[in-house]
Amino acid sequence: MNFESVRSKTDRGVAGLPIRLVVAFVVGTAVLGVMLNMVSGVGALTATELDAQPTPDVVRPGNGTVTVAAVDADGHTVPGVTVVLSGDTAGLAGGKPIVARTNATGVATLRVTPTLPPTADQGTLALTVKPPSDKYADRRDNTDVLVVR
Repeated sequence: MNFESVRSKTDRGVAGLPIRLVVAFVVGTAVLGVMLNMVSGVGALTATELDAQPTPDVVRPGNGTVTVAAVDADGHTVPGVTVVLSGDTAGLAGGKPIVARTNATGVATLRVTPTLPPTADQGTLALTVKPPSDKYADRRDNTDVLVVR
């Protein structure tokens, strides 16, 4: 065994070490990120999705009333939910969103005056809900209220 053969083996070993170290670091960081995301998402996984069910879900421009039931995944109404109805492609008189809270039976009553632009025959009003606690979540889109002439 001569000096040159030992030196070439040493160079390869030393040169390969940083690459292995970088690969191990990148893989370890990715795995740690996934694990931390799983741990921090545990509370979100146990939250029950809320949905807003407007009645009626189709209205005409002008004064009216829309009732909104906030329901959980099992279809049970939830009291204390904040319901917000805001303009989307249709508007509301005054231009401000309408806010109400569901009562003990899980239903909110909103007095609305929907408006449509002169060139539109229909539009939508958007419904959002703010859950009363961390036990509930609102991650999915809710049913919009359709406004037609």
